[in-house]
Amino acid sequence: MNDFKRKGAMQIAEAANRLMDPVLQRKAGINTALLGSWDEIAGADFADCSRPEKITWPRRNSEMSGDSGGMEPGVLTIACEGARALFLVHAQGELIQRINGFFGFPAIRQIRIVQKPVTQHIRARKRLRALSPGEKSHLDELTSGIESEQLKAAVERLGKAVYGSRKR
Repeated sequence: MNDFKRKGAMQIAEAANRLMDPVLQRKAGINTALLGSWDEIAGADFADCSRPEKITWPRRNSEMSGDSGGMEPGVLTIACEGARALFLVHAQGELIQRINGFFGFPAIRQIRIVQKPVTQHIRARKRLRALSPGEKSHLDELTSGIESEQLKAAVERLGKAVYGSRKR
């Protein structure tokens, strides 16, 4: 992290990346930049059916001998769905080049493919119950002083979601 203090507001994504990067680095050897850029790196053919899982870095001989040697490339484990894994095997060379281009140095020497489900199941939203006449009038009363139509519509949607999710 930086030693200087930042003035002003920080984006939530930046704060989350600062929190998540050390954990991902320690546990999986990857960072949020790789996860966030995976769609561009993998391309349209594999973006929807694959995701990087972890990078396994080899033990350096220099660590044992005390020399300060260069970094050795690692093995990237990629989760891929079903039959698409076969196509990913054939595109391995190109994918390794794209990943190393992303990092800016030869970080990956090999790809290990694991077949498993990748897509995240999207939960259907619960249907909100209809507002009672009293709740509707209270919401209209609260939003009556708002001049901006866009803001008023957003606040009304929020109010309907809050009232609609509560039990009567």
